[in-house]
Amino acid sequence: MSAEPAVTTEVQATPPPEKPLFRNKDFQALWISQFLAAVAKESAEIAYPLLILATTGSATYAGAVGSVALIVAGVASLPGGSLTDRFDRRKIMLLTDGIRMVLLALFSFLVLTGTTNMAIIFAIVIVSSACLGVSNPAGLAAIKQLVPPSQLTQAQGQNQIRFFGATVAGPPIGGALYGIARALPFLAAAIAFLASAVILLFIKKPMQAPPSPTDTGKRGAWEGFKFIAGQPIIRILILWVCVSNMAFNHSGMFLALIATAEGRNASEAVIGTTLAIAGAGGLTGAIIGPVVLKYVKPSLIMAYAIWIGPVAAVLLAIIPAVLPLGIIVACIFLRAGVVNALFFGYIGALVPDSKQGRVIGAIMFISMIAQPIGIFAVGAIFDLAGPTWVFITMAVVGTAAALPTLTKQIRTLPAPEELAKQD
Repeated sequence: MSAEPAVTTEVQATPPPEKPLFRNKDFQALWISQFLAAVAKESAEIAYPLLILATTGSATYAGAVGSVALIVAGVASLPGGSLTDRFDRRKIMLLTDGIRMVLLALFSFLVLTGTTNMAIIFAIVIVSSACLGVSNPAGLAAIKQLVPPSQLTQAQGQNQIRFFGATVAGPPIGGALYGIARALPFLAAAIAFLASAVILLFIKKPMQAPPSPTDTGKRGAWEGFKFIAGQPIIRILILWVCVSNMAFNHSGMFLALIATAEGRNASEAVIGTTLAIAGAGGLTGAIIGPVVLKYVKPSLIMAYAIWIGPVAAVLLAIIPAVLPLGIIVACIFLRAGVVNALFFGYIGALVPDSKQGRVIGAIMFISMIAQPIGIFAVGAIFDLAGPTWVFITMAVVGTAAALPTLTKQIRTLPAPEELAKQD
């Protein structure tokens, strides 16, 4: 009897299917941690001007707090990006959460005892804003390590819900707590920062790749700008974001709406409703963002985002009623959540982990520093020429911002996931 030859079959191992993003415990823990920190920040930031107005009556000081916070956070994002690429990202976020927790707990005690003053308030705001500028690049850069490349854009979309959700929830929470006791919003923010830090400890996966032998992160913030200059997609988009932010940032648009509505003798109820409608646009965009990103081509998303600003600004200049202005501004804000998710999806796909922090830091610096220019310009043009010229100027600036995007590269944008596969 002859034995039959053995037949060997080669079985190729198939990779396990990817977990849905909502089951990614590490990413969701980071998301919850940063949501708590964002709500704490927003609730405290609404309480600072309320406290200043109550204790000094100075609207100038109250307004200056917001401008100082924005500038400091933007400047601090540059060293924050460098630190993100050199040191442990979890420890950076733990440290910045801890500093803000201690500062706000101490500040709540000073407010409770009536021993605070303007110097202390500005010191707290400056240090807290610096912590924000340092921690933001670390949190955003960590996403690349916590989710697979195919889920980068989806993860960034969920991140936008966090941002806009905190922007909507934080101010009323801070205002309500302030109405109970002046010290309460600051104490609650301190507790939220503590909870944010504790949740970070439950993230098991490393938040950054092993150090690159060719780039250890010691070359400083300039590397972020250098990388942006050499990457066409990111370079063109950040140029558009920078100029567009001057014309259509939230604070400037709200200022223009309020001044225009008051000039048309609108009631406080109408003004409040108009602002609420406008503000809902950002959160709505963040909520629908994941669906839009899944089914709509990036080139079509960018076409809407780029041209809705100039078109809406013309409508704002010619429509006499007040409430419709809120709807038009909501259409502008609608783009933010979707575009931010798409943009940071490109950052995750195109930027090596060793440069993530510095590139994100440079982007935050560019986008945040441009905003105070726009806010100042809105007020100045309104005083000199009135609301019509404010909106005409916005249309002109928005159109100028769109010109660099009239390239084949932007008209045929691939999805971030496609670029990640090519990497």
